[in-house]
Amino acid sequence: MRVEDFDYHLPEELIAKYPTEPRHMARLMVLDRNSQSIKHDVFWNLPLYLQEGDLLVFNNSKVMPARLYGKKTTGGKVEILLTDYVTREEWYALLGGKGIREGMSIEVTKDFKVEVLENLESGKFRVRLVAEDPLKALDKYGKIPIPPYLKREEESIDRVYYQTVFARVEGSVAAPTAGLHFSQELLDKLKAYGVEIAFITLHISYGTFKPVKVASVEHHHIDPEYLKVPEETVELIKLTKERKRRVVAVGTTVVRALETSNFEPFEGWTSLYIYPGYHFRVVDALITNFHLPRSSLLFLVCAFGGKDYILRAYEEAVKKKYRFYSYGDGMLVL
Repeated sequence: MRVEDFDYHLPEELIAKYPTEPRHMARLMVLDRNSQSIKHDVFWNLPLYLQEGDLLVFNNSKVMPARLYGKKTTGGKVEILLTDYVTREEWYALLGGKGIREGMSIEVTKDFKVEVLENLESGKFRVRLVAEDPLKALDKYGKIPIPPYLKREEESIDRVYYQTVFARVEGSVAAPTAGLHFSQELLDKLKAYGVEIAFITLHISYGTFKPVKVASVEHHHIDPEYLKVPEETVELIKLTKERKRRVVAVGTTVVRALETSNFEPFEGWTSLYIYPGYHFRVVDALITNFHLPRSSLLFLVCAFGGKDYILRAYEEAVKKKYRFYSYGDGMLVL
């Protein structure tokens, strides 16, 4: 399959620079794969399209303020962008500055330093965060690495809205954006309708923004990301299937998590790459945002909904002036 066949025209003004307030009033496009229909609604009305006993699965990974500014012992400035979670202390990172080498210590503040452990391929480094509590230090001194296509610096609104209301486990450098539409009020409303809720943890790496540089879809590769699917989530999934109800993945990260675990508890790393032709075993429905052209995320959505149908829906979204990307609107694919 050619990557260029997953392209579409998007006017610049449809890229959402800021979130919808409140979260649950973002627009929702509802797609039915059986009828090939397209409906237009808002997230607040999501319960109308679900049934009692359906299971929504969310990614509870928390976005870390992964952009840091420090200086070498010589005084030279260094920009640090943490890209991949390894442990609470160790990360992969991109380092901007001259003469970066293994063994170097970069001072962010007097009580927070970043040690360069290893020079890896493609300009990446393995680093260690050195502080009494590395994640607290990161939260205090770091900046949220909002997506590059927003073309602006972090603002106070991003600390609140570029984070899901159910984020619990620190480790992501980008938000699981489908989950950004869910306010606590909407979650309560869903529970009142009898919709079940479960969680997985997948720490999203900066590789989510990595452009596809190959001509053939099959030749692209996904960077590995840490994943945990707990036993209680697996049991809820099995119970949902037994009751003939639907497992609804909230976001592409949840799709990759559930398809990696395949009805078993799982903790480890996944580089599962889903593109058209993939056979879905666990996921019955998908909630997702509108993704970049020629991206691996768009390949996954096309694999689930059908390439022609999804690209037709994207054309409709452009025509109806939906808001695109991380802070944009979303779709429910049934």
